Amino acid sequence: MKINMYVNNEKFIAGMTMKDQAELENNNMALHACESTDHVLENRKNLATELHCELDDFVCANQTHSSNFHRVMLDDKGRGANQLNNAIADTDALYTFEPNVLLCSFTADCVPVIFYNEVNGLIGVIHSGWQGTVKEITLKLIEHLKLVEHCDANDLHVQIGAALSQRKFEVDEEVYLRFKALGYADDFMFYKEETHKYHIDNQLIVKRQCELAGIPAGQITIDQTCTYVNPDGFSYRQDKQSGRHLSFIMKKGE
Repeated sequence: MKINMYVNNEKFIAGMTMKDQAELENNNMALHACESTDHVLENRKNLATELHCELDDFVCANQTHSSNFHRVMLDDKGRGANQLNNAIADTDALYTFEPNVLLCSFTADCVPVIFYNEVNGLIGVIHSGWQGTVKEITLKLIEHLKLVEHCDANDLHVQIGAALSQRKFEVDEEVYLRFKALGYADDFMFYKEETHKYHIDNQLIVKRQCELAGIPAGQITIDQTCTYVNPDGFSYRQDKQSGRHLSFIMKKGE
């Protein structure tokens, strides 16, 4: 199974599953976008084996391109793991302090954000498509963690996963103006005269949101894999029937 492994140390394991022709449905991990739920569940079970955990340790949300987030508790374990109808509703970011819980986020061009706090053991995942980015889901969640969970942004480490590259992320003026209204995205957008399209670097705008929330730039890493260009990528823009990557993080138990 192809996995871009981002962190694997004594405390945390985090990564992103990639498209893999050797697996069922090319290693699709999404129950909401699949040919067969059995195939996806088989892929998820294989991932659990790779990560030395159980499928019932997974926690998944019903992602809606919102700016909503949810603190995962131990009784949330298994939600969305085997079926869609018990996934955490209308939520695009999950975080927890609990060990042995695999937080999951699904993407196919959108920006996955994985984060952890070395000091207090907090972990989280964020699904930030262009709508989530203009709604500032990452910035809002980090501000919430600082205010409500008493996290120091200086202790947070962020991994931005594989996503649609700026070269392939073309938008019309309507979407461009929503990014421009953020007030800090101009450096990450350009206009192409030949196509009359704007090109946006969603990964770098999410990185800027992390920095605005106080996370040191040196603690933010970006996976440069373009999900459209790279054969290991699922791209909704390229293929509306595409599967989904699963970005994950788990705090290892004592």
